[in-house]
Amino acid sequence: MTPVPSVTTDDLSPDTRPQPPIPLAPVRRAPSGLRSDLRAVMIVCHRELLRWAKDRRRMGASLIQPLLWLFILGTGLSRITSSASQGINFRTFLFPGVLATSVMFTAVFSGVSVVWDREFGFLREMLVAPIRRASILAGKCLGGAIASTVQAVVILILAGLAGVPYSPVLMLELLAILFLASMVLTAFGLLLGARVSNIQSVMPLMQAVITPMMFLSGALYPTSGLPVWLSVATKLNPVTYAVQPMRHAVFSRVDLSPATAAVVDRPLTWAGWPVPVALQLAILTAVGLVVFAVAVRRFARTD
Repeated sequence: MTPVPSVTTDDLSPDTRPQPPIPLAPVRRAPSGLRSDLRAVMIVCHRELLRWAKDRRRMGASLIQPLLWLFILGTGLSRITSSASQGINFRTFLFPGVLATSVMFTAVFSGVSVVWDREFGFLREMLVAPIRRASILAGKCLGGAIASTVQAVVILILAGLAGVPYSPVLMLELLAILFLASMVLTAFGLLLGARVSNIQSVMPLMQAVITPMMFLSGALYPTSGLPVWLSVATKLNPVTYAVQPMRHAVFSRVDLSPATAAVVDRPLTWAGWPVPVALQLAILTAVGLVVFAVAVRRFARTD
């Protein structure tokens, strides 16, 4: 009987030799917690700022309307309102309202831009990441608020042309209120974006929302002495609680007689009770938190 030759591993070709097992790299799970959430917020915020900085046409278009309101409408109506405003330049009265409206378009658009993210699939990539959805939306709110506030600095630089003093404390107060209002408006845009299913519906919806909010905020007229229906609508508008504190901040640093201050700086009232400025800002903050919470819940249900 012919013996069977033994075969060793040296006689095998390199392709047929048994290979040693390849060590598997351990799977590292992304850390969770506050630190991870803050990192996600900053990443999304950075992306929003980059996208805003590259869209210079939108930046320029967003500044055209506030400048028209301030220098064309304000100058044209100054002669008509000079007697009613006790000689105060109407541009000074318009300035706080124009500041508030200057951040509306950019802030709401930053929130509604989530529709584009959904259409191009980027939103789904973010939502499958091991981070909370609230962190993603908070990053978009922060990015939109920073972009809107920085853009409003251009209007602040022109404050002297409207008769507003360049007080450092006043500028800081206005910027703080603008940032808070921008956060609220961006959250409102996120809520709208959660309900919009296609890009074609974005701009008509934005115009239908922004225009009433602007005209019902008291940005162009005093909120006192209005008809009941208009007074109620104005007080239900969250933008009102940004315009009135800024107007009070401006006129508190302008030399006015008591009679003039009673005309141009009347406080916002509820059934005759003057609402403190701190309470107005607290209401604005509360509205922003509620809208943001509803937006997060809406995204959790739809995406």
